[in-house]
Amino acid sequence: MNEEIFDVVNEQDEVIDRRARGEVHRLGLRHRATHVLVFNARGEVFLQKRSLKKDRQPGVWDSSASGHLDSGEGYDDCAVRELGEEIGLKVSQPPQRLFKIEACEETDQEFVWVYRCQHDGPFTLHPEEIDEGGWFTPAEVTRWMKDRPQDFASALLLIWRRLNTAI
Repeated sequence: MNEEIFDVVNEQDEVIDRRARGEVHRLGLRHRATHVLVFNARGEVFLQKRSLKKDRQPGVWDSSASGHLDSGEGYDDCAVRELGEEIGLKVSQPPQRLFKIEACEETDQEFVWVYRCQHDGPFTLHPEEIDEGGWFTPAEVTRWMKDRPQDFASALLLIWRRLNTAI
């Protein structure tokens, strides 16, 4: 299997190079990703527990769907693709954009666009990507993050703080 190729970007999120996934992560180069938070009609958020097979932050809880942009891919297209690949949610339009996070240590040097959409499931979880998933009230997530931040992907902790200050 060929290794994924990512666009490497500068401080302004402008493409300056293309490199293999492993090299981008090993060298700590800036690159791009999306995170999508799926809420149901009751206002609960669906979170996924990352597979123990993942090379980055295995076994922790993360956004409903997230992933790297392929080289040449746009943020909106990536959000749509990741929803389909990770949780089997096929959407015809990109989800609602919420905010963008600058590349930093918590995001593994990823510029991240965060999206939101509504769907009640059920979802088909990709077994190589996700060990389990569940619905949680925002208050439950906030308490859980306060009590056990180690249970969560570092990017989701940052996203959740920003989401709660944006409300």
